[in-house]
Amino acid sequence: MREEYKYTVNGMNENNESNRMREQYNEYTVFSTDSNVSKKIKRRTWAKIAASIMAMAIVSGGSIGIYHYAFGPYNNQPTVIVEETADDSNDEISESAVPAKNVSYITTVETNNGELTTEEVAEKVLPSVVGIESTFTMTSQNGGISYFNFGGFGQNQQPQTSTATATGTGVIITTNGYIVTNAHVIYDTEYNAGLASSISVIVNEEDRYDAEVVGYDTDYDLAVLKINANDLVSAEYGNSNELNLGQDVIAIGNPLGFELMNTVTGGIISGLNRQITINEKSMTLIQTDTAINSGNSGGPLINKKGQVIGINSSKMSASYSEASIEGIGFAIPSNEVARIVKDIMEYGYVTGKPQLGISCQDVTENISRMYNLPVGVYITAVAEGSAAEKAGLKPGDIITKINDEEVSSYDELTIKKNEHKAGDSIELTYVRNGVEDKITVTLDEAVTAQN
Repeated sequence: MREEYKYTVNGMNENNESNRMREQYNEYTVFSTDSNVSKKIKRRTWAKIAASIMAMAIVSGGSIGIYHYAFGPYNNQPTVIVEETADDSNDEISESAVPAKNVSYITTVETNNGELTTEEVAEKVLPSVVGIESTFTMTSQNGGISYFNFGGFGQNQQPQTSTATATGTGVIITTNGYIVTNAHVIYDTEYNAGLASSISVIVNEEDRYDAEVVGYDTDYDLAVLKINANDLVSAEYGNSNELNLGQDVIAIGNPLGFELMNTVTGGIISGLNRQITINEKSMTLIQTDTAINSGNSGGPLINKKGQVIGINSSKMSASYSEASIEGIGFAIPSNEVARIVKDIMEYGYVTGKPQLGISCQDVTENISRMYNLPVGVYITAVAEGSAAEKAGLKPGDIITKINDEEVSSYDELTIKKNEHKAGDSIELTYVRNGVEDKITVTLDEAVTAQN
């Protein structure tokens, strides 16, 4: 039997076509939390994966599995990766959706009340759980992702567009219609579809509302939505710092879409402060064996007092021969959720994050050989007034090192950049017209939605 490892964001409902494609390309598959999302990882040996399974990257952007069928296999073609900037953002956040500042939105509740039964917990929290449906628009070239035009090379092809829909879960946080969910439910990073073109929220299993995006951050995998509704039931939040191993918890979500809406599953806290790398971004998460399935993204993990102590975001599974591992899910701690939501509600973004202000694309080894370029990060655009522009970086420059540490991809550059904070200075090594040079950049604060 073929070896197979999966590190999933709340799983995925696989079908025969996706299985056929994985057999054809001999790759491992990483699934996203929304119900129609997938990504691929190159095949590794059992020993290597067994040693690093907890550090495997998983998708946290709202990528859509249907794109595999709309646009076909990508054959290692490069994709453009954009770092959002204040002056060069394609995603508009409605100002009317941002509430007044200095308001408390999520308050953790300390209570000595006794525990509730599972039935009582479900009855208490269910009115605060919603379904989220996001529609994404994808543009491709000639039926597939096109090569970027490095230095004038490449062909201009007639773009084609297609749409795909993903579903997830959310939690009401205010009675007047503010909702928290995972960023990957409403924003796709894998196929560069970006922010969903339309988002709907289903309340009480039947009332559907159009949603505005207040803000989102894919590094923290959290987003805040707003619907035009009042007298909703807001969830009560608990203190995630007071969780104990073995503590009983339940999850509520919409596995496989809305046909099984408001599914309740139970389990325990399996681990605390787990350092998990999701899509090359490190997160500190709660581990649980509560069943978390496709469509549970953004749903609540709840203690026996009926308090939300986490937002479900990811799941890991692995199988080898006839053996399998299940029941390893992860949730974003409620105290972290409260901090991020406060920033998003007040500013529309998470404060204090460093930003260069560039759009870029990886120069892989294949591209390096094809165009005689150094491996690194190719700058396709520099935002006006950004840290990169102030330092003197230009489109066409290829970043190869940060603080004398080599970087071969945008992900590596981002990880090393995020070890610093806004206002810090870093040294970048770059190549311009075949000549290597160094430059010092003082990082700006990212003040837009993050991708």
